Amino acid sequence: MTPQQARIVHLDETSPNTRRGGDLRAVLTPASVGATSGFMGMAIIQPGERIAEHYHPYSEEFVYVVSGSLEVDLDGVSHPLRPDQGLLIPVDVRHRFRNVGTAEARMVFHLGPLAPRPELGHVDTEESTHAQAGLLAPPDPAGART
Repeated sequence: MTPQQARIVHLDETSPNTRRGGDLRAVLTPASVGATSGFMGMAIIQPGERIAEHYHPYSEEFVYVVSGSLEVDLDGVSHPLRPDQGLLIPVDVRHRFRNVGTAEARMVFHLGPLAPRPELGHVDTEESTHAQAGLLAPPDPAGART
């Protein structure tokens, strides 16, 4: 697929990635639509779940909360995130997300620019709850790096 082609991708066409906690779905990626400047997806986080702390050495992350009550830790400082709020996470800022509500939370994320290689796009700074429990999902072929 060339970058010039428009393509609609439904969330159901994506594979769950639960390796870092929550259900991360890479929707619009270099692999799925030929994106060249970044990628976008949806994080689905159940009550009590979290996305483990990490940072992005090459990319800014843009987050928009669609539903639910979240807290985000930015370099160790906690902040509430509610529906209809957006957040810019600068390059190299450590962050983790927690669903602190009683309902499923959904947030859209976009990272850009792309790292020169997928393995350089995301640096884990702690193990996820799934990793600690030995419940790792298979690697995401789309390369979700939130």
